[in-house]
Amino acid sequence: MNKRVRVRFAPSPTGGLHLGGVRTVLYNYLFAKANGGDFVLRIEDTDQTRFVEGAEQYILDCLAWCGLEPDESTVKGGPYAPYRQSERKELYREYAEKLIASGHAYYAFDTPADLEEMRSKHRVDEHSTVQYDRTTRMHMRNSLTLSGDAVLELLNNGTPYVVRIKMPENETIVFSDMIRGDISFDSNLVDDKVLLKADGMPTYHLAVVVDDYLMKITHAFRGEEWLPSAPVHLLLWDFLGWKEDMPQWAHLPLILKPDGNGKLSKRDGDRLGFPVFAMNWYDPAKNETTTGFREIGFLPQAFTNMLAMLGWNDGTGKEVMSMEELIKAFSIERVHKGGAKFDFEKAKWFNNQYIQQTDNETLAKLALPYVAAQGGHPSPELFLKVIGLIKERCTLLPDFWAQGHFFFETPEIKELPAIQDKWNEAKRSFFESWLSGLELLSVWTDVAIEQHFNDYIAQHGLKKGDAMLPLRIMLVGGKYGPGVFHIADLIGKEETIKRIQTALAQL
Repeated sequence: MNKRVRVRFAPSPTGGLHLGGVRTVLYNYLFAKANGGDFVLRIEDTDQTRFVEGAEQYILDCLAWCGLEPDESTVKGGPYAPYRQSERKELYREYAEKLIASGHAYYAFDTPADLEEMRSKHRVDEHSTVQYDRTTRMHMRNSLTLSGDAVLELLNNGTPYVVRIKMPENETIVFSDMIRGDISFDSNLVDDKVLLKADGMPTYHLAVVVDDYLMKITHAFRGEEWLPSAPVHLLLWDFLGWKEDMPQWAHLPLILKPDGNGKLSKRDGDRLGFPVFAMNWYDPAKNETTTGFREIGFLPQAFTNMLAMLGWNDGTGKEVMSMEELIKAFSIERVHKGGAKFDFEKAKWFNNQYIQQTDNETLAKLALPYVAAQGGHPSPELFLKVIGLIKERCTLLPDFWAQGHFFFETPEIKELPAIQDKWNEAKRSFFESWLSGLELLSVWTDVAIEQHFNDYIAQHGLKKGDAMLPLRIMLVGGKYGPGVFHIADLIGKEETIKRIQTALAQL
């Protein structure tokens, strides 16, 4: 009988949620839902020195915005609670002691000075790195080199210590990755990682294995930067007697800088002018806020769809896919081995696609705060009509102001020179005559206004194109916007006439 699929995302509450982290969540979520399984959120807060107040809630808020709600978490609870590692502290000591008893781990009483002396003594040159491993462990102050009585005395005296894994010598450690196939490691190249710190907290290495076992995790998806830690984790599953219960692993490719040269970082986003965090993150230590995708005007559906395609596709070439479609199509085997370049222009394209698909009422609610922030306060009826006219032109939610501000305020005529270049008395005569006629126009609709315009153009012997650009610039202030007669219809007769008169006075 197959086990129920259980996956987990286990972030540290140390800062903003990078889009690579959200993609890891997304792939976990899609896999769980595609297989009728459970998605677990576990908070790995064992490193108290890096803990940041508010970071855990921020993670929860990001997942909620993305629509990636966990089935079990610190908030929802679940059958394997608690889901915060700092609340599971005593569990880990028990397993560390088991590893010591079986000879697979040991107490290390080395002071920081001892460690520095070891590194200096064994360093070949200034660039070499010296590890606490099979070649150095027997020169250090630990339970492998001390007598049993000496170790007992140190423990009884409360001497600070850590627990380290004892890496075996001359072994090849192999596992099968769902994305990369068989991967092997030479045990001689891996150091004796700390499993339990001096404060009694476990390191990630011990905690992740114990928690994945106790929470019955069946599949573990994480970034490829964790590959070097895999041999330690593989051995812990084996040493603790849980090898048969070890989850299947998949190490996800990196999200790369736009030029493909290295992992995408916050610094890259700052330098190139786009966010790398899902939502605004306030860093209390630096007293600074980093902008997120949500705040610059991304729809969550577009954000998650874009992330799904950063390193995966369903093989059909289809790119715009709803969450339901992604769940139905997703398979971890189609995740690429190589890194995926982040393309902000492509990300915005996804957002434009979703803006076009979203109904006007929903868009109006989402866009109104951005318009209000610029001083625009349209009536709900007007705003709905404007949304329908300009949504195809909008890539981000703030664009509803940039592309439609002239509906809500009298614009500055910035492109007046574009009229002046080809302005003549014939055009002035037409506009002055047409203005008089507009005053008397009884039916004010885009169709009626255009027909009225066409009639006067014909009477003055002009081509329609000769007057269309000047009219657009008079009403909009620039060479953009939807149909000019739609604009006149929505801003109303009085405002239309006023804008044309103002422009004529400047020509």
